[in-house]
Amino acid sequence: MLNRILLAGVASLLIAACAPMQSVEARGNYYERGCDNCGRVVRIESIGQRDRHVGGGTVLGAIIGGALGNQVGKGDGRKAATIAGAVAGGAIGHNVEKNNRRGRSYYRITVRMDHGR
Repeated sequence: MLNRILLAGVASLLIAACAPMQSVEARGNYYERGCDNCGRVVRIESIGQRDRHVGGGTVLGAIIGGALGNQVGKGDGRKAATIAGAVAGGAIGHNVEKNNRRGRSYYRITVRMDHGR
C-alpha cells in the first residue's frame, strides 16, 4: 500500500514538472505575469453627454393620455378630454424621456497594450 502511495506521489511530481512555466517579469517592487492582452490605461477623455431626444416618450405619452382621456365624458366633452389627455400625456412622456437620458456621460479610454499596439 505504501508503495502505491509513493508511486502516485512521484508520478504527480513528474507530471507537474512537465507543465510550462508562466513568464514573470520584475517591474519596480512588484512582479507581473506576462499575458497577450495586458496593457496600461494611458488616457481617459470625457466626451460629454449625448442628449438626443428621439420623441418616443412624447408619442407614447400622447397615445396613452389620449386613450385615458377618451374614457371620460360624452360627446364634445369626450373629444375635449381626449385632446387634453393627449397633450398632458405627451408633456409627461417628454419629461420622463428627458429625465431618463440626462446624466449619462461618455468616455474614450486609450489603452497601450504591452505588446506595443
